[in-house]
Amino acid sequence: MRRPIVVGIVKWIKENSLALAFLIMFLLAVGGQAVAGMLQFNDQQVAQGAEPVSFLQYVASSSFAVDVAENWQSEYLQFFLFIMLTVWFVQRGSPESKKPDEAGAESEEQQRIGRYAGDRSPAWAKARGARLWLFSNSLGLVMGLIFLLSWLAQSVAGQAAYNSERLGDLRDPVSWWSYVTSPEFWSRSLQNWQSELLAVLSMVVLSIYLRQRGSPESKPVGAPHAATGVEG
Repeated sequence: MRRPIVVGIVKWIKENSLALAFLIMFLLAVGGQAVAGMLQFNDQQVAQGAEPVSFLQYVASSSFAVDVAENWQSEYLQFFLFIMLTVWFVQRGSPESKKPDEAGAESEEQQRIGRYAGDRSPAWAKARGARLWLFSNSLGLVMGLIFLLSWLAQSVAGQAAYNSERLGDLRDPVSWWSYVTSPEFWSRSLQNWQSELLAVLSMVVLSIYLRQRGSPESKPVGAPHAATGVEG
């Protein structure tokens, strides 16, 4: 009995290895950020004559929350925009783009929905009306929702951290609206947005001329530079 269980676990790990690899790297990165952030925060606390905080106190603080949420919202904005814009916009020669003559939401037959759905198609792909629309746009909607929630979390945590600094300088705290319309908030947001948008632009354009053998994010090594929507 034990061998089939082990084989099953090994098979499951192999079939989900990409998600597991990124999950492990994510947890290590968040843990490393928390430790490094705590050390930096405590260094500033000591320099200001204040008491250092514990690890749990730091990860529950607005300073840590705003740094995490700030990065999350920019990442999900990147994916939301990429998902939605690639429906209608194309880039000749990029594997990240659909072929120029396939721009748009595509037909029901192409999308295998409604009467074109197969036996193994998700149940909602066979539905009509609101359920089909919701499922047809569920990836973009969820990415957009996570972006908005992360943005809201960043604004609330950022306001708390910003007001903590102001109180330390004997200045009056500001309201949430005043904070989200302040240069402080938009400087933090836009410095992340521009890097994420540049990364997507680089991926779209560089994948026209460069290759990575075996990666689905690259065209086959021998594919012409002009080949569009072809993945290796």
